[in-house]
Amino acid sequence: MKFNTDVFSKICSGIPFLACLPADELSEIESIVTVRSFSKNQTILLENEQPDYFFFVIEGRVKVIRHNKEGKELLLSIHKKYDYFGEMAILDGKTSPATVVAMDSCAIGFIKRENFTRYILTNEKSMHELISLLCSRLRDAWTVLNVLGCTEAGDKVRAALKIFSQKFGTRTKSGVLISTKLTHQDLANFAAVSRETASRILSAMAKAGEIEMIDRKYILLTPSFFSKKSLS
Repeated sequence: MKFNTDVFSKICSGIPFLACLPADELSEIESIVTVRSFSKNQTILLENEQPDYFFFVIEGRVKVIRHNKEGKELLLSIHKKYDYFGEMAILDGKTSPATVVAMDSCAIGFIKRENFTRYILTNEKSMHELISLLCSRLRDAWTVLNVLGCTEAGDKVRAALKIFSQKFGTRTKSGVLISTKLTHQDLANFAAVSRETASRILSAMAKAGEIEMIDRKYILLTPSFFSKKSLS
C-alpha cells in the first residue's frame, strides 16, 4: 500500500526531524516507506518486542498501553493522525517500553531502522530536533506521573481531562472541545481508576456544568471546569 506525496508532505511537516530534511532526501524516504493497515483493537507493537522500525499514523488513532501486575490496562498515550512513535527503541536498540494497539481502523507507515539512521541520525538539524522530541516525551511522562500521584479519584480524572485537552483540545466559544473520541473506559485506564468511578465522576461534572457531551462522543470542558480548584 502506498500513499500520495501530499499526504507524506503533511506527515513530514508535523515531524520536526523530518521537516528539516532537504527535498531530495524526503523524496527518497517517501519511496522506501512501507504502509500497513490495521483493524480496530489489532496490536501494532508489543511491549518487550524489539522493533526494527519507526512508525507514524497515516489514518486513525492508536493507544499506547501497559498492564499492571493485576493485568489491568493502563493507558499511557493516544496518537492521532500524523503522530509518530517507536523512536526510543530505534535509538537505543532496546525493546519497546509499551504495547501499541489500533483504536480504530488504521494505516501505519514504517521506516526501517537502517534508513532512519541513514537520513536522520547523520543530519545535524534532524538530531537537534530529535533531542527536543525526546525532551518533550520525557515531560509527557512526568505529566502522566502527576495524574497517578493524585490521591483522589476526582483529581485523577480532572487531571486526565486537562492532559487530553492540551493534546486534542480545540478552543471554542463554549470552552475547550476534546476532539477525539474518549470512552469512559479509556479515561478510566488513563486515570488509573475503575470505569464505574470514571463514569460517576463524569456524571457529577456534567451535572455541575463543568463538562458537556457533544454528539455523544466528544467532551467539552466548559469555563467552569477550568475555574474549579483541585489538587491536580
